[in-house]
Amino acid sequence: MKFEELKLAYGYPLQLQTNNLAGQPERFSCRLVGCLPGRSLLLSVPKQGGKLVKFRVGQKIVVRLMIDNGIGIFAGVVESLTLDPYPILHLSYPESVTFKGIRSATRVVVNEKVIVTNTSLEFPISIQGVISDISISGTRVELSDEVAEIGDVLELKAQVDIRELRRELILTGVVRSRVEPTDNQLDGMLVSYGLEFNLQTEEQRLLMYAYVFNQMALQEH
Repeated sequence: MKFEELKLAYGYPLQLQTNNLAGQPERFSCRLVGCLPGRSLLLSVPKQGGKLVKFRVGQKIVVRLMIDNGIGIFAGVVESLTLDPYPILHLSYPESVTFKGIRSATRVVVNEKVIVTNTSLEFPISIQGVISDISISGTRVELSDEVAEIGDVLELKAQVDIRELRRELILTGVVRSRVEPTDNQLDGMLVSYGLEFNLQTEEQRLLMYAYVFNQMALQEH
């Protein structure tokens, strides 16, 4: 597909992959700032350890992004890196974008602390727990006590790290099942619910996609 067919909003999260001097892949998060169709893409310059990552003119970069129920991949070449009036990475305009579909049921195992609130109750109950696995369509949460019934709507809030970016991840989902807890029983997690995401804002979906994609990338190595 063509890049312009994606109709990405400015600020859309992207992941850049390069190889270091040892030939090992390195991945950095950035955002789409703008583009000149057929000419170049303008990207924010990622940071590592609080410092801007350096790129050289002519350096080849693989760019990944979450779109709908899959991953878009394209290659680019660094044209320049400007610092004034603010850091911008100029990347060659992609000839095409390859799409790799991900089944909505594909889940990645995590162990993320979360605050769960049952918003279906007249007086909402909040409890601490963990997200044990997550996909782009749903998740499983494990709690120390019963807080919901099938059909209730739960709000999940977690502080997550996405490539050195700390963000509050907010997810909303309907309880579709009560399943057996995993080994987190050792941590006092005795109740486990399967949730199907719903009512996500565009910003929440983008952050969720970035989080799931990042977890997949981390577990590839």
